[in-house]
Amino acid sequence: MKELARTNDVVLLGAMEALLVAADIGHMVADAHISALEGSIGILPRRLLVVDDDVPRARRLLTDAGWAYALLDAG
Repeated sequence: MKELARTNDVVLLGAMEALLVAADIGHMVADAHISALEGSIGILPRRLLVVDDDVPRARRLLTDAGWAYALLDAG
C-alpha cells in the first residue's frame, strides 16, 4: 500500500474515501482511531493508503475531483 494523502480534515478524507469506494479502489485509512490517544483534538493527521496496483487510478480520480492539493508527491 502507498500513502496518497495525509490530512486532519476528516470531511475531505471522508469524501476521498467515498469516491474511492464508488470506484472500487482498494484503500484504507490509517490512524483513524488515533484520537483516543490524542484526546480527540484532531492534531494528528490520518493517512489515506491505496493498494499499489490502484495508485495511478486513485491519483487520477482524486486529481480530477479537485483534490490534487491534498495528495502527497508521487515520489
